[in-house]
Amino acid sequence: MATDIKASVKQVQVSAQKVRLVIDLVRGKDVVEALDQLQFVEPLASKPVYKVVRSAMINAEENFSISRKDLYIYKIFADEGRTRKWRRFGARGRFKPWLRRSSHITVILREREN
Repeated sequence: MATDIKASVKQVQVSAQKVRLVIDLVRGKDVVEALDQLQFVEPLASKPVYKVVRSAMINAEENFSISRKDLYIYKIFADEGRTRKWRRFGARGRFKPWLRRSSHITVILREREN
């Protein structure tokens, strides 16, 4: 039976839609390859995704004694978090709402079967 190594982060101040674009690049890849790719991706969402994948990898090494070369990203997903409603006042006394969206990122790693 394969052991699942899980790491998650909550309330990342980037919308789930933008995070999913970055997540789709690394889904199913080896962890080392995914981290290398995330270092050179430009969007703002790549930094929190990098941190979560790295955290899960370190959890696997420290808690389960699994080599990072044997790990791959089994599941990775981003759910919508809390939406803060911000206000911006416009001309003629109008009110222009801004929606500050957030997301929750979850990563599940597995060891490759030989």
